[in-house]
Amino acid sequence: MLRWTRTVREVETLYGQGSNARLKGEGDHWHYHAAMELTLFTSGDGTRFVGDHIAPFCGGDLVLLGEKLPHYWHTRGASSGISVQWDFPNGHPFWTFPESHAAGSLFQSAGRGLRFTGSTAGILRAGLHSLGSSHGLDRLGLLFRVFALMTAAPEIDRVALSTQTFALSIRSAHQLAISEAVRHLLTNFREEIRLEEVLKLTGMSKPTFSRQFKKHSGKTFSDFLSQIRLQAACRDLIETECSVLEIALSSGYTQVSFFNRIFRRIFDCSPTQYRERKRSAPSE
Repeated sequence: MLRWTRTVREVETLYGQGSNARLKGEGDHWHYHAAMELTLFTSGDGTRFVGDHIAPFCGGDLVLLGEKLPHYWHTRGASSGISVQWDFPNGHPFWTFPESHAAGSLFQSAGRGLRFTGSTAGILRAGLHSLGSSHGLDRLGLLFRVFALMTAAPEIDRVALSTQTFALSIRSAHQLAISEAVRHLLTNFREEIRLEEVLKLTGMSKPTFSRQFKKHSGKTFSDFLSQIRLQAACRDLIETECSVLEIALSSGYTQVSFFNRIFRRIFDCSPTQYRERKRSAPSE
């Protein structure tokens, strides 16, 4: 089990009975792994990347990730949270218990990422906190209890995130290169980004990069960049008094007419209407 109190780069492994170990976290960049993962952000906010899903998140965010599902929580500052990982591939002793079979459909659904909400999320949050303070067989029993709660969760409390699943190789020679490309986009999206710069950064040809970026992120390079820019614009519309023109330009768009057109196509309203709706909506 993992815990962080300030940044996902500085993580503690909780072994129980007060035995902890510090390690460098992998959560500060886009990545994936063989283990499944249940992650709770207890504080912080930013942008959540799960498969081809890109959306804002805030404290309380609770997501189950399937194996080999690309993910990244890009925080805007300090954050805290806890995470538990497990790896039960086909043939693992876990599946020899008849009682475990019900978890099969849950784990399969997690291939798209599942965000838990409602009363289920509240119970699961408490369960994760209990896991962090337990040890031995008590911890194992609590983990299985968490599995049972997730499996029994009503559909209304389970939100699939990615529109597709991913079949990526853990030893992919392209994983680090795509991760570096994503980092570059998130760092520089407010400026002009040239594909040639990204190709040089990743050491790929244009055809290879286009194919591998789509395979690993579920989106084309241009669609991925556009969604990052739109998410930033949405935040600015809600949190600042800047004009639509100022927000469009600061989000990486050179023409406000193009920004307005693509914004309306994605959100079915103008940026001004979006700002008014979000500001008048009740807080969650």
